[in-house]
Amino acid sequence: MKQIEKNENQIVFSADIVEALVNAVRRYIHHVPVMAVDVAEISRNDSALYDETVAHRIGLIPLKYDKAITGKSEAKLKLEVKKEGNVYSGDMKGTDIKVVYDKIPITTLAKGQEMKIVANVRPGTGSEHAKFSPGIMFYRHGTEVALDKNLYEEIKKICPNNEIKEKGDKIIISDNLKKEITDVCEGIAQKTKKKAEVRNTGEMIISIESFGQITPEKMFSESVSALKKDLSEFSKFIDKA
Repeated sequence: MKQIEKNENQIVFSADIVEALVNAVRRYIHHVPVMAVDVAEISRNDSALYDETVAHRIGLIPLKYDKAITGKSEAKLKLEVKKEGNVYSGDMKGTDIKVVYDKIPITTLAKGQEMKIVANVRPGTGSEHAKFSPGIMFYRHGTEVALDKNLYEEIKKICPNNEIKEKGDKIIISDNLKKEITDVCEGIAQKTKKKAEVRNTGEMIISIESFGQITPEKMFSESVSALKKDLSEFSKFIDKA
């Protein structure tokens, strides 16, 4: 594996791995448990939105849990607002749990209006409901693009960070960074009536984006662990058959 880019909620890396396995890990992102609002007890809602709409919005707010998540994990969030203006996710307060983003709008209150909510939080997985999804993972094939040597300056100007090698009367551009440039190279070749040759390098460029509940690294490792566990169970089942 080779890290390409990393920030707080995203990591991009390349790996020599078959597509079927990458896709299996991607699907198992939805088996990684996170915490989300399960039931919202709304005792006061003077806003223009129905209780069901408010509960739906609250359920989709990403939450960060301060403890290790188990099947018995639980927490509560309270929202008590009596003010004119917008009600945001940051107005929800709890113990051992907090919202990831403070400025997600929930509703708007007029002068004299009030809102009181107690939200019960529990763990779940994205395969159960989208509100338990920790993020997304996507991938593409790493490629190399061969172009006419005369296009070197133009390609270098557009793709300054990509590796470019000279080979005879051709230049070879490695499309192994976060942004895909194969289409750009093919477009330049078509515009100049040159030929672009594209081949896969065998590597996969993998991007993992977290919604903020857990790190992208933890998303990946827990997805792999969940996949290993199910494969082990399946192997035992096959052995008994």
